Amino acid sequence: MAPEPIHPIRVGHIDDVQELRKSKPSIIPERFVRDMTERPTLATPMPCSTDIPTINFSKLVKGTKDEIKTEISQLAHASENWGFFQVVNHGIDLSILESIEKVAKEFFILPLEEKKKYALAPGTVQGYGQAFVLSEDQKLDWCNMFALGVVPNFIRSPMLWPTNPENFSESVEVYSTEVRKLCQNLLKYIAMSLGLNGDVFENMFGEAVQALRMNYYPPCPRPDLVLGLSPHSDGSALTVLQQGKGNSVGLQILKDDRWVPVKPIPNALVINIGDTIEVLTNGKYKSVEHRAVTHKEKDRLSIVTFYAPSYEIEVGPMAELVDENNPCKYRRYNHGEYSKHYVTNKLQGKKTLEFARIRTKSQTT
Repeated sequence: MAPEPIHPIRVGHIDDVQELRKSKPSIIPERFVRDMTERPTLATPMPCSTDIPTINFSKLVKGTKDEIKTEISQLAHASENWGFFQVVNHGIDLSILESIEKVAKEFFILPLEEKKKYALAPGTVQGYGQAFVLSEDQKLDWCNMFALGVVPNFIRSPMLWPTNPENFSESVEVYSTEVRKLCQNLLKYIAMSLGLNGDVFENMFGEAVQALRMNYYPPCPRPDLVLGLSPHSDGSALTVLQQGKGNSVGLQILKDDRWVPVKPIPNALVINIGDTIEVLTNGKYKSVEHRAVTHKEKDRLSIVTFYAPSYEIEVGPMAELVDENNPCKYRRYNHGEYSKHYVTNKLQGKKTLEFARIRTKSQTT
């Protein structure tokens, strides 16, 4: 079951952050100004991000037995305690990463009238513009987005695949194929880290759904008032983030009730656990809230891939991870149903996962 279409609120020129940036506003439009409780505290020294785990993918694939064992143990620690990790030596040729970054930049610098040819189509969540805007009074993110469905073929909207830049589609195809292989391999090792057969997720997911989103964050004259991307967890199984070269530190994750910046490692990919893996592992591996902040002088580009089960698949905690000491925390549900729920709600931390959570008596009284 594919998610039913939704009808996002249309955003006008005044709400396109690149156009706003060109006008060099001295005052941030009210639509972007966050409530005091939501504003990033940029002046406060942030916790060190060096503890965010790093996985050496080449050691997982072709290391010694001891190296593989060590990396799988590190993967388990990252998935259970952080929900985030960076992957180095991931096997994707750097020219492929450079190509997708190049066409993304070229797309975002196109004139607005050209980008509007690929605007969020009525009844879909694909295209150019602001995502998850469901009401006229909702605060907007200081970000322009461009999203495409990639796999399976029926979720594609061919009219939204740009012909300018000329090699945009080719770059997306090559990049997406490589990232898909990486997701499949990572899920194999994640399964092994849980003591399960390596092919359990591949067999369960069917033809996995894959989508791509490019985010562009222009500099903001008052980064203390806005958010580049609202706090949220991802509805996917895995999310793969490529941070553009020379990026300022914009990604932050919520760890022990503190926002921790994720410092980019050159040529690494950032992976995060999505809601689907949290449900399947009965909460052992957790999806984590994350957000993006802006910079006064530097722009930021990110390319995000979402990898999730087929819409027809029923999802619920795996029997191997439910026992008397760890009772079932989530109900079973159709993944397409959850996808529809996710895209028809604004980004609000982990609130969308309440859709699946089983409430205990203490939580309902």
